[in-house]
Amino acid sequence: MLLAALALAGGLHGIVTRGPIMPVCRVGVPCTAPAVGAVLVFSRDGHTAARVRTGAGGRYSVHLVPGYYTVRISPIPRIGFGIRPVHVHVRRNVDARLDFSIDTGIR
Repeated sequence: MLLAALALAGGLHGIVTRGPIMPVCRVGVPCTAPAVGAVLVFSRDGHTAARVRTGAGGRYSVHLVPGYYTVRISPIPRIGFGIRPVHVHVRRNVDARLDFSIDTGIR
């Protein structure tokens, strides 16, 4: 059963950024940064399906059974509050790029 599910699995990969990283963003100066060490939690039907920690450069990769998922960030001090997008669709046998952004709350 597990092998059959993995054979149909899809995946997501991409970069997670956080921002703004300063109260006033200026032209020519990055206002976001990679969210290194952030934990993305993918849930479906009220149950956690996967947890993945971002690595160098805010990169992540996850394999999931096809379907619709809600994504949240596990509370980590100084990373941020909300994440976008919140809802994702994983397709069978497709490894899609999807970048996420985390709101730091800096205003």
